[in-house]
Amino acid sequence: MSLIRAFPGLRPATGRAEEVAAPPYDVMSDLEAREMVEGRPWSFLHISRPEVDLPVSVDPYSPEVYSKAAENLAAMRSEGVLIQDSSDCYYVYRLTMGAHTQLGVVAAASVDAYDNGRIKRHELTRPAKEQDRVKQISALNAQTGPVFLVYPSDDRIDDLLSSAAEGDPAVDIAAADSVRHQIWVLSDKTRITALTLLFDELPALYVADGHHRSAAASRVAAERKSANPQHTGEEPYNYFLSVIFPHKQTRILDYNRIVRDLNGMSAPQFLQAVRDRFQVEAADQPIKPEQTGHFGMYLDGTWYQLVLADARIPSLDPVASLDVSLLANELLDPVLGITDQRTDSRIDFVGGIRGLKALEQRVDSGEWAVAFALYPTTMNALMAVADAGQIMPPKSTWFEPKLADGLVSHLL
Repeated sequence: MSLIRAFPGLRPATGRAEEVAAPPYDVMSDLEAREMVEGRPWSFLHISRPEVDLPVSVDPYSPEVYSKAAENLAAMRSEGVLIQDSSDCYYVYRLTMGAHTQLGVVAAASVDAYDNGRIKRHELTRPAKEQDRVKQISALNAQTGPVFLVYPSDDRIDDLLSSAAEGDPAVDIAAADSVRHQIWVLSDKTRITALTLLFDELPALYVADGHHRSAAASRVAAERKSANPQHTGEEPYNYFLSVIFPHKQTRILDYNRIVRDLNGMSAPQFLQAVRDRFQVEAADQPIKPEQTGHFGMYLDGTWYQLVLADARIPSLDPVASLDVSLLANELLDPVLGITDQRTDSRIDFVGGIRGLKALEQRVDSGEWAVAFALYPTTMNALMAVADAGQIMPPKSTWFEPKLADGLVSHLL
């Protein structure tokens, strides 16, 4: 079984991509999704967030939501908004955000490789969210949300993708967030075979974003395999929709933290407790950390730079040496009493794309007491954690730019 393979994608008809393309289903609230689909009858959110077409009172996990998704997908196909390619293809995908560009490939990735650890993960999944994706895939008989994978950069793969991204793309749109999405269809059988073989030589792929989608695809594959006495391993359900980029081109932004209270301490008492563990220096401007072990802290209208001594950084442990772990182990837990970031309502997370100003605004509102700006997790650090078979703390990575939903889907 190949690590990846080409497939006949379901995608917007010529000239319809801008009408269809939507942000990933899980980056907006219900209210934001409903606002986004106003005046956009063919937005893919009608499929990825079908509750937008139902009363607000409807439970987003109710059966009628998944039925509505299937109904909307069928309508977009019958109206010719979405059309399936007639042959197996790869789809070369370029993302451009400002000066940053990354070039990868839309492919069907092997569930077997995922199950056996050759496609490596680094996060735990939540059962309810995973079950939601299982129901969505089953209702649609399709995978519509791509899993963001990373491959160890390989010049041969990079060069093949670059050569395929020449000439006019099939899709060239700018999303509402100013990210440019371009897609070239790679249908040449010789180059398809070459790309498949080059990926087969790789030691591993890594899940960057989409752990719930990949876990759900694995569960659906297991269910269908069990129910299919003629199972061969070649059925579409044995693969899952993915977009795969070289690790050197991906960009991880900081994933910052805000905390609701100071665990019963006054601000001076809290500052002293922090000084017991960090070198602390007040600053006259926002602090954006530029190396591991350095943090920005916003408290009572003032920014501080926190520096952790090198001796306190466990360099041989790929998880404990992450900045998200250092902050948790040296400050959030022992000082603020936050032992489980996954469940504690006293902490919230702010993606780096929102900037340090967002941290100031949240604290200045009075609803939150203190904010922390972190140095971003690196792609090499993520791969090291996955290679060690370990799990990152929650909210360790924020990838930008984001993929678009609806540009290529994988029918089962």
